[in-house]
Amino acid sequence: MSPGAQQEDVLGEGESAQDEVLQPQQGRGEAGEQDDGVEEEDEAPTHLPFAPASELLDDATTVDPSYTISLIRQLLPQGSNVEKEFRGTGVNSDNGDSAQIENKDPWEECGCILWDLAASKPQAELMMNNLVLEVLLANLHVTQSPRVKEICIGIMGNLACHESLVNEISMQNGLTATVVDQLFLDDSACLSETFRFLAAVLRSGTSVSWVEALLPDEILSRVLWIVGNTLNSTLLEKSIDFLSTVIDNQDVAAVLLQPLIKLGLVDYVISLLASEIEKLSDESKFDRSASLDLILHFTEELSATDGCSEVMSSSEQLIQVLDKIIKLPDKFEVSSHCASVVIILANLLADGKHIVPSLSHDLPFLEGLFDILPLVCDDSQARNALWCILARLLAQAQGIDMNSSSLENFVSLLLGKFTLIKDDLESHRVDKEVELSAEDAYLKHGLSASLSTICCIMERWIAEKSSMREEDAASPESAIENARKLLNYCQNYDV
Repeated sequence: MSPGAQQEDVLGEGESAQDEVLQPQQGRGEAGEQDDGVEEEDEAPTHLPFAPASELLDDATTVDPSYTISLIRQLLPQGSNVEKEFRGTGVNSDNGDSAQIENKDPWEECGCILWDLAASKPQAELMMNNLVLEVLLANLHVTQSPRVKEICIGIMGNLACHESLVNEISMQNGLTATVVDQLFLDDSACLSETFRFLAAVLRSGTSVSWVEALLPDEILSRVLWIVGNTLNSTLLEKSIDFLSTVIDNQDVAAVLLQPLIKLGLVDYVISLLASEIEKLSDESKFDRSASLDLILHFTEELSATDGCSEVMSSSEQLIQVLDKIIKLPDKFEVSSHCASVVIILANLLADGKHIVPSLSHDLPFLEGLFDILPLVCDDSQARNALWCILARLLAQAQGIDMNSSSLENFVSLLLGKFTLIKDDLESHRVDKEVELSAEDAYLKHGLSASLSTICCIMERWIAEKSSMREEDAASPESAIENARKLLNYCQNYDV
């Protein structure tokens, strides 16, 4: 793996043995993946040593154990206690099957191969039975090299992705404190691997010792500082994934969430989101759309978390950020983010009823919400949230005294968005014979309330205009006719 290279998770969902296994990149495939046949020596890449030819098989689980053990031996710090312990096992892997390393840095090459092999559960178990944790810990204690630290933590991260091994890993003497200490490094690659490892162990059922180790304010403050200040996209991803894991695990959240909130978790995330949104107006800077998506999804998760939503609803900065996105005239660049935006807003309005009055009379804001309808038509959760937001805001606007000028503006807005409203409703008609799910019932309430309020606004406006027909100020007949069409559609739509 070349220094500074971006890293990618090897595994997707459904493969628990290698869940989110991250392997070092050296221009090669996943652990155990080989081309058909062995290339000629002069055509082979020189950046990575191969296992002996007899071991170049299609599955890393079939690599000869003696080869794996020889790689671990190559990582032994000279003169360390673990070197003596390793030799005391009586394992002899130097009889022709040892790793043949001819490059200038044999430690790094062996470490990278082990990093790959650790993605295989049988290989990971073999490593655990042959003092790999002791060897890695010994290196972390003596080395000053960020690259060595990254590889050591990366190997442990792959080992920890095998849930059956997490308990044994956690019981390793001195490992918990040593890993947590790595959070105070300044190297982004080391920090990324540390967060990946911590997220893996927190997902397991044996996270008590890790939670206790992470609880001190000094540790949690350091985590938040990294999240709020890193410019490295991989580190941002891994650190937010760690925080998301904290929230998702009920037992972990019960201990760590409130301390994180007290130390400013919500403020850090909102500031991070605001910073990314500022880049929307500068095309030369807006090169981290993936980062924005990541931050928005995490903000969405926070907004649905007890203890966070109330704090978030009182943040003017967050409301301003959401307002800015919703009012963007061209939402094409942020279309993929709109679902998270409306879900966050819906969650905030549930706890922040004080927000509703000001938003309900912000016509550009309401216009922006209607413009989002076609962008979330395929996301049932976001669409439900959007209609419930509209129900709250329209009811608030209609429920207070609305002068003729305000009424005129609201009607103009609704008539202008009639096509969007109709297209959305027509494409989501519900089969009456099918029992409504809780989500459908939630949507039905939002839709019914929104359409009812639209009817009230249109009826009032039509009545006013009809009474003014004999006056010069009467609206054109076409406008009244369009209003009647919208009114009739909303009245007759079978929610």
